Amino acid sequence: MHVWGRALPRPAERGVAGSITGHSRILTPRQMSDQPPKTPLTIRDLTSIDDLTQAIEVEREVWGSDDLDLTSLTFAIAAKEAGNLWIGAFDGPKLAGYAFAFHALENGKPSMHSHMLAVREQYREYDLGTKLKLTQRERALTLRLPEITWTFDPLQSKNAHLNFAKLGVVCDKYKVDFYGASTSSMLHQNSTDRLWVKWPISSRRVEERLRGKDNRPEMLDALSTIQPLVRFNGEGKPARSDLAAALAKQRVSIEVPSNMGEVEHAHPALAKEWRQATRWAFTESLKAGFFVAEFCRNVRGKQGPGVYLLEKGTISEYVPGL
Repeated sequence: MHVWGRALPRPAERGVAGSITGHSRILTPRQMSDQPPKTPLTIRDLTSIDDLTQAIEVEREVWGSDDLDLTSLTFAIAAKEAGNLWIGAFDGPKLAGYAFAFHALENGKPSMHSHMLAVREQYREYDLGTKLKLTQRERALTLRLPEITWTFDPLQSKNAHLNFAKLGVVCDKYKVDFYGASTSSMLHQNSTDRLWVKWPISSRRVEERLRGKDNRPEMLDALSTIQPLVRFNGEGKPARSDLAAALAKQRVSIEVPSNMGEVEHAHPALAKEWRQATRWAFTESLKAGFFVAEFCRNVRGKQGPGVYLLEKGTISEYVPGL
């Protein structure tokens, strides 16, 4: 169980510390958020039917899905009893957010797949997403698993920053319409394309990211020499570069909006243009032997864009031991 409270501010996240006994841990002051909640928050396993019922309500609140697309309570109970991970952040008895992961096989090897992470809007300033991911990592390391996988929408820059820059994931799979062309959620109307990412949890790369190593200067230097395969034109629309010329090089970059949620709400046709252009760029690059190595947000000021950096080669060469 992880606990933190209001009087213990700290700098930005720097990884995992503290004493651990079984599945319990008290977070030290260095692990607290810059702006801690007014009441203590606790991270612990979801252990009761009430806990799991709250998780489904958080899912409904965050995604706005109808019953067809919601996790069923009976499945949640069975998944918990079968040894899969339901981890929640609690504000007293109220669930502020949770992460659900199940045991999986990745290329024939045991792994863990993090299927869902949801945080209520009023708690999103407390970096709970990172804390829940770090708790999953602790559990996976205890089980001697080499990696955790999950999916996310590559047009969501905040998630891309968390996944690549802060956690250190890598990716060589792009899934077109992973959940179908759309779901009942308003967040899934611009198709459901996903990057399938790998988190090599015991690698040096991940350890360095969790210690707060900043590679932004190196990223900006590398990106300054690359003509993006998809880039912003003068009207905020996606412009495609010559594919053959881009794929002949060792690195490829792909720009995305920094505020895709606003674009989808105000300009749905433009959002679809970005989806089609980036789908083309990712699928063609990965097919040609590239993988997604990094993400850098706001490369030309506060309004973005964010940029993915793809490297030619294999993930195992880039992350030794994976």
